[in-house]
Amino acid sequence: MKKHNLAFIDLETTGLDPEKHEIIEIGCLIVEQIEENGERVFKVKEEFEIKVKPTRIEDADPVALRINHYNEADWLFAADLDKSLKALSEKISGSIMIGHNVTFDWNFLQKAFAETGIENTLHYHKLDTISIAFAKLYNEIEVKRFSLKFLCEHFKIKNKKAHSALSDVKATYELFIKLMEL
Repeated sequence: MKKHNLAFIDLETTGLDPEKHEIIEIGCLIVEQIEENGERVFKVKEEFEIKVKPTRIEDADPVALRINHYNEADWLFAADLDKSLKALSEKISGSIMIGHNVTFDWNFLQKAFAETGIENTLHYHKLDTISIAFAKLYNEIEVKRFSLKFLCEHFKIKNKKAHSALSDVKATYELFIKLMEL
């Protein structure tokens, strides 16, 4: 696992159900694991965000759209899901996916890759910052929740635009670094 790039991925969706709802935004940081002066360090290689054009907006949960800052004007030039997944697939090839509640994003990605016939090029291992935080912070009495918002507050990480894919993925990366230092 130490030889692979890490793909920090966050998705914004039109709801919670991958069978009914769809991806509307993808945020990703590609991070290299390198050795520098005898130590292993993480180095951001690339960051990107893709707005994805919804095809079934009528199925969207209005609460999800509000939380995810969706509005037609900002998605006017959004890419189709096929084009978005092709671009993502090329950039993440062989990378280990990391996310905050990674299963949520993984389920939406798996469904989208299957629907489009585009190959999911991610490595089969995945890491979840919630699990890492639970393991490392279990005995800290003041840590009562493991949401991204709570953990960002706990570690004084600024998430400038929560529930937008790139901002959340940057916060998740900073959280990962803090957790690895414990």
